[in-house]
Amino acid sequence: MTVHFIGAGPGAADLITVRGARLLASCGVCLYAGSLVPRELLAECPPDARLVDTADLTLDRITEELVRAHGEGHDVARLHSGDPSVFSAVAEQMRRLDAAGVPYEVVPGVPAFAAAAAALKRELTVPTVGQTVVLTRVAHRATPMPPGEDLATLGRSGALIVLHLAVRFVDRVVEELLPHYGAECPVAVVAYASRPEEVVLRGTLGDIAGRVREAGVLRTAVIMVGRTLGAEQFPDSYLYSAGRDRGGPPSLAP
Repeated sequence: MTVHFIGAGPGAADLITVRGARLLASCGVCLYAGSLVPRELLAECPPDARLVDTADLTLDRITEELVRAHGEGHDVARLHSGDPSVFSAVAEQMRRLDAAGVPYEVVPGVPAFAAAAAALKRELTVPTVGQTVVLTRVAHRATPMPPGEDLATLGRSGALIVLHLAVRFVDRVVEELLPHYGAECPVAVVAYASRPEEVVLRGTLGDIAGRVREAGVLRTAVIMVGRTLGAEQFPDSYLYSAGRDRGGPPSLAP
């Protein structure tokens, strides 16, 4: 049988992929992060499915549940919030399943930063303004950041920075990015993206910390810092330009 690591999306239950929903409906066991995954999604599971909330489980316990379900002949849905490719702690689970000889697959989901951009009605890459998005976090009572991945270093690029798991440390974010982006650089904070309780804060590096404190945002948020958030005057993309050659492959004739 197979363990399916499924991206549950950013919060709204209907933002799971069709593939993810179909797998949920076919798996006899579902492990989910109760503090992050919407409970409405569990309605997609079979009525007799075994549901395991992993919010208070260690990695060892989670692995035991996955291996046990596989041994009992069950396909397993392992629901993760957002998309499994970033900040999901999937890598260590897959490593342990490899060691146990348990097969698995990964089903992508809508990441939190994409839901936040949708809430802002913003494209994060804008012609001639910014074409790079940096996804990162800050280290605080968590796994240390590797050398060269601190905010002061990443900020030198001037690219749009998207910070996960950092809203409690917004003052530190501001302090480290101010020298590179300036106090007037646009900033947005989106909490609970796509959920009914979604909160959208817009400001600048100079005032965003105060806005966050005033709104009482403490968790489940992303911080975005960069010029593309405020870009209005920019050339149209070459993608749809009338000057773009839309013909077939170039002729080989002399």
